[in-house]
Formats: sequence, structure tokens, C-alpha cells
Amino acid sequence: MEAHRMATNVIISAVFLLLVFSACVNSEATKAKSSEKVPTTKSSKTPPPTPGPDVPSPKKTKQDSTKLPPPKKEPVQPPSTDEIPVQKIEFTPRNRHHIDLTLNLDKPEQTITSKLLEKLNTLKEINKKLIQPLAKAYKFHDMGHSAITDGELEAKPMVLFLGPWSAGKSTMINYLVGLEDNIKLPVGAEPVTSDFTVVYHGKSYRTVEGLVLATDGRQSFGSLEHFGNAFLERFLGIEYPHKLLQKVTLVDTPGIIENRKQQERGYPFNEVCEWFMDRSDLIFVVFDPTKLDVGTELESIFKQLKGRESQIRIILNKADSIPPQELMRVYGALFWNLAPLINVTEPPRVYVGSFWDRPFEPNTYHDIFLEEERSLLLDLNDVIVNQLHNKIAMVRRRAKAIRIHALLVDEYLKKFTANRPYAIMGDGEDTMRQIVDNPEKFNIFTTVLARSNISKYDLPNPDTYKNFFAINAIDLFQPLRKQCGYFSGCLLENIESAITEHLPQLLGAVQNETQQGVCTKKGGSCSSKKDKEKEKEKYKKPQS
Repeated sequence: MEAHRMATNVIISAVFLLLVFSACVNSEATKAKSSEKVPTTKSSKTPPPTPGPDVPSPKKTKQDSTKLPPPKKEPVQPPSTDEIPVQKIEFTPRNRHHIDLTLNLDKPEQTITSKLLEKLNTLKEINKKLIQPLAKAYKFHDMGHSAITDGELEAKPMVLFLGPWSAGKSTMINYLVGLEDNIKLPVGAEPVTSDFTVVYHGKSYRTVEGLVLATDGRQSFGSLEHFGNAFLERFLGIEYPHKLLQKVTLVDTPGIIENRKQQERGYPFNEVCEWFMDRSDLIFVVFDPTKLDVGTELESIFKQLKGRESQIRIILNKADSIPPQELMRVYGALFWNLAPLINVTEPPRVYVGSFWDRPFEPNTYHDIFLEEERSLLLDLNDVIVNQLHNKIAMVRRRAKAIRIHALLVDEYLKKFTANRPYAIMGDGEDTMRQIVDNPEKFNIFTTVLARSNISKYDLPNPDTYKNFFAINAIDLFQPLRKQCGYFSGCLLENIESAITEHLPQLLGAVQNETQQGVCTKKGGSCSSKKDKEKEKEKYKKPQS
């Protein structure tokens, strides 16, 4: 019985082991089949199952071993500018009627009278016979000053615009002349104007190259050729039919950039500016509220403006772009920066406004800005009315500079003649070099200063004569006492008589004519002293 029970247990154990073994074999076969059906991805980190003895290893085909190239990325095309809608800021242009009214542009053009034409011809004769001979004898043009021609004396008054870049100079000209969008001077927040641009009257709109403008005998820009072709490439003329341009010529200049050296412009910028200053009746120095710093280039410009304080008008433009409270600080900062550059007891007048055709910004002093604009236009109208007065003053100022130059050259010649025999070593060039390098040692400028009617502020820089005598030998000049002729008289006496007698008398005669209401010149206006006072009273506020 016990043996039968043991046999039964053995049979049950064998059956159980057989069932377990068959279950294991079936599970392995199932795993192998699943590995064949589900392919492993490249990014999977689990290695493929190792084929066992009962599971055949899968064969790699040629198609499986070939790697497919990565898909090409198409470049992203930027959106076309045609697809981007450009939103134009629409605004109502500011009324310009006060410009026409103040400058008498609505009046017909006046012609020059025979009496004032006679005065103009007299001025030409004084310049040609009494002033220019001394300038030629002592080569005054080598000091960087060209002769005043008859065309310059006949030209309309010139208004020069100076100032830092993006201060609104070109925009102000567009506003005054009313240039349309397609023909206006280029403007922008960055430096845009790179040329000296002359805007003058013509029958139709057209641009004129600088080389053509300098060779045109009808214009007064012929002497600009000695600045070279590099400048003429940066010189441009614009003709435009406008009533204001019948009376004045406007000159736009490149903006002053303080981090740019002179030689990078390719032409003598300061000398060209001085040429236009000598011939301008009015000089507008325009500032931006955000660009009040004074650098080397602006400082050199104000040095050249010394002696022309009556012609300067300082303009603080874009005044409506800053809050009213900050405008007071900007106004004071501009005075503080310009005070060392303008050596006058009375501070210069600063015109505050926004000189363009767009309406004033809200919550600003737009009433004051408009009054400032009218006051500036009155100064421009005075230049138009008194243009012959300014021509006489320009010729007299040039005559005084020529006289001082001749006296200095004569004094250099005297010191050279007196010291040449005592030169132990070297020739005459060594002696002249010592005199030019040390003018204070030989009392050259102090001797000339002792002469009558000469101010120490009118004396030129002694360093300029180093360059002058480097190209002109001292032996080429004759003493002033020998510059006399039987019929022509002495050159020094002629220019002194022009300064002290002829030009003041001519100015007095012109003033008498204009006070009687006689027109001053072609393109000017017939305004008497009473009319002028009425014009100023027109814009005064009524007293409460």
C-alpha cells in the first residue's frame, strides 16, 4: 500500500515537471516572434534580443543596411516688402500764410531803381579800383580769401544754415520754401545731408551739378573751384520757382559730426564754411534739444563766426518734442555750452520753436513758438530790405582785412631787411624762418597793432603766415612806401580812403534812399521805416 502511494507521487511529479518545461518553451517562442514583428527604433537604447538555439537570427537585407539621407530644410524666405502695408501718418499741414505775410511774398516783384543801381555800380568801382589792387599786390587770396566779384555783389541775399546733424536744417528749408514730398531736400534721424546744397530761384525744378554751378557766369560761385574737384562733387544746386527764392538764396550744409576728422570729408570743410560765411547776410545755427554737446568741429565753426555776431541767429528747433518743464533746462544748457564760444557781453538771441509743416504737439507752448517763428521771419525780411547795406558792410570788412594783411607783410619785410646782414650763418631763408617762427620776438604784430583803426581782435593767427611765406618768398614783395603811382596813387592810401570815406558815404546815401521808401534791389520790397514799425506792431499781443 505504501509502495503504491510512492509510485503515484512520482507520476504526479513527472507530469508537473513536463507541464512546466512546455510552458517555458512556449514563452521563449512567443518572445522570438514578437521581436521579429516589432522593429527596434534608432533612438531606442535596448539592444535586440540574442537569438537562442531554437530561434533563427533575422537576416539583414541590403535595403535595411542603407541609411536614408536627412530631409533638407528649406530656407525661410523673409516677407516681401510689398506684402507689408506701409502706414502713412496723415496730418494737416500747418498754415503758412504768416510766412507770405511777414516776408511780403504776396506783393509783386519790385525792380531796382536807377538811383540804387547807380549806388551798386559805385560799390563795384570802389571794390575794383581802391581795394583789389592792394589785395593782388600782397597776394591776399593765398590766405584763403578769394576776391569779391561783381557777380557776388549783384547776387541776392544769402542765408546759411549750420548746425549738428539731424537738427532740422533741411526740414526748415523745405518748410520755408514749401518743397513738395517728391522734390524736397532729404531729411532723416540719421546724417542725411552730405552735400553743400544751394536752393535758388529758377523757372522750373531741376538739380544742377556743382561743377556746372561753379562755371556758370550768371551765378556767384565761381571762386569755389579752388577747393578742388573733391568739393565740387559734394556741391549741388537746386532750382525751384518760389516767391521767397526770388528774394533770397538758401544754403544747406552737411551736419557737424564731432567724431569725424576733417580729412575724412575729402575737402577743407572749415574753409568752405568760411567762404559761405563771408558772403552770407544771415547765418542760422540750428540745434536739436538732444544734441547740445560742443565738440572740436563746432568750436572751430564758432571761431570762424567771430566778428559776425550780428549775422548769427541761434535756433533751438524741435522744441515741442520735449515736455515744457524740460524745455527750460535745455534752454539753459544751450546757453551754458555756447557761452565760452561767443565772446560778447550781451548773450545771443535764441529762437525757440518747431520749424516744419506739421502741427505742434499738444500741451506745449505753441503760441510762443509761433511768435518766435514770426520774429525770426522779421529778421529775414530785414535782410531782404537792407541787402545793399549788407553788401557795403561786407566790402568794408574785406577791405579792413586786406589792409591788415598788407601791413603785416610789410612789417615782415622790414624785419627781414634789417636782420639779413647780421646773419652769421645760413642764407636769407634761415633768417626769414626765424622771423616767421618767432614773430613776438621781432614785435611784428605789436608794431602793426600800434597803427590807428586796428583792433587786436582783427589780427589773424600768426601761424597762418608760416604757410603763407612757405609758398611766397619774401623777396617777391615790395615795401608799402614803394607801392605808389603817379595816376593811381598809393595803394595803402587808396584802401584807407575807401574804408574811412567812400564806403561810409555810400552807405549813408543808400540809407537816405531806403528811408524814403525806395526799393532796395530786384526781388526786394518797398518798405519805409514807418512800414517796418507797423509790421512789427502787427504781431504784438494786445495789452489787457
